[in-house]
Amino acid sequence: MSVRYHKYIGGLWDDLDLEDLVDGLSDFLLQSGFGFEPEEWDENDLQSLHDAILDAVLKKGLLSEDDLGRLMNDETAMEQFLQKTVERLMREGYLRDQEGQPFRDPTGGGSHGPEGKPIKFELTEKASDFLGYKTLKNLLGSLGKASLGRHDTRDLATGIESSGPSKAWEFGDTLNLDVSATLLNAVAREGLTVPLNVEYSDLLVHQAEYQSSCATVVMLDCSHSMILYGEDRFTPAKKVALALSHLIRSQFPGDSISLVLFHDSAEEVPLSQLGKVRVGPYYTNTREGLRLAQRILARQRKDMKQIVMITDGKPSALTEADGRIYRNPFGLDARVVALTLKEVANCRRQGILVNTFMLARDWDLVAFVKKVTEICRGKAYFTTPYTLGQFVLMDYLNRKVEKVH
Repeated sequence: MSVRYHKYIGGLWDDLDLEDLVDGLSDFLLQSGFGFEPEEWDENDLQSLHDAILDAVLKKGLLSEDDLGRLMNDETAMEQFLQKTVERLMREGYLRDQEGQPFRDPTGGGSHGPEGKPIKFELTEKASDFLGYKTLKNLLGSLGKASLGRHDTRDLATGIESSGPSKAWEFGDTLNLDVSATLLNAVAREGLTVPLNVEYSDLLVHQAEYQSSCATVVMLDCSHSMILYGEDRFTPAKKVALALSHLIRSQFPGDSISLVLFHDSAEEVPLSQLGKVRVGPYYTNTREGLRLAQRILARQRKDMKQIVMITDGKPSALTEADGRIYRNPFGLDARVVALTLKEVANCRRQGILVNTFMLARDWDLVAFVKKVTEICRGKAYFTTPYTLGQFVLMDYLNRKVEKVH
């Protein structure tokens, strides 16, 4: 029996830098419903993905002009290139079928499965994490060099990294023993004898800078106003949430981050599912978002607790005691505002800092946010979708390096 070996000649899809491609697809993969009719928002079909891949390849120059020209002049080759690229994205873990099945194209092309249903896709956790990393890298690059701290305070504790003088051991201290100083204490007390008796009073331990931990809840407004007036404010907000999550997990592993969406009501959503979140024809139930955020933070045993609220609208809804939703989109409803500010006051009593990042400058909204900051002694940032990331990350990083007195 003889075996013949042939040189493998890969297709153009094998030469693509998938990280650059996914980065180029980020706006499409995280789309918030901007530019779509409500009934179209769930149509993440294969044809739309093909169009987005081609657009990303053109914009980022992922193929040479010669290769691109050949594809443009050969419809069959273009179709094969797009299909194989999607297969590679799914094979390497960036996309998956919404049914959780590996990608197959039983029709030999096209965007429908064997039952005529559109083949739909969704982001994987790997893709969400990568997009968070890329967004964080781009945002920090625009900010310049930053030294990432660990919630430094002026207090000393018996930790792992020594940075202060040794101290006498006390019950409850980490036994990070200063061996030399402890032995010298014993020798000074008993003299140079063998065996050397070491007593509790001889023990000295290293001191380390005490580093506190922080629990963060990102409150993300997904009311309809986030995609109105010809501007998509929601997709940039989703990117910022992914970047902040990546920053915390990679640089501050002792911290925690949770995501709360608030609209007619409020719900906690895993960050891995953020890519699927869309805006809807909703009002703004800020109070319910704050109540849910407080319940989440109550479960966290952290020294510092904060809420990062990203919104572009004044509160316009309430959840009644019987579960009904009260809505009033006209101006600032006195009852809605009063009950919302009551929750802000509850946050302050629990030691929860509320920092608000506003994507609009309406007079009513400015007045409401000013009152929120007065009550909770937090901060308010009036920004745009283009500068939101810089404001959020700089605020978070500043809290890492400022001293707690």
